Amino acid sequence: MKLPLISLSLALASCVAAVAFAETVVVDDQVMVRASTVERPARGITMTAVEAKFGSPANRYAAVGTPPITRWDYAGFVVYFEHERVIDAVAIGP
Repeated sequence: MKLPLISLSLALASCVAAVAFAETVVVDDQVMVRASTVERPARGITMTAVEAKFGSPANRYAAVGTPPITRWDYAGFVVYFEHERVIDAVAIGP
């Protein structure tokens, strides 16, 4: 009984790992998902932690909307914050 449960657990873990390193890209107006090796900040970490790990962004945009959403551009990815916390980090480029 334990062997099938372990096998199932390992199979599910490998699926989650594959998704964790995927990025959504648009190519010729078609949305595609491909593997990504770009290191990006994790959701929920603070602006201070992002800057400490990745350095100063190339561009900072003022917060817009309610709740306030801020954007920072880095080489290879863009980070979006709600208030002071990362809500998403998107890989960019070829």
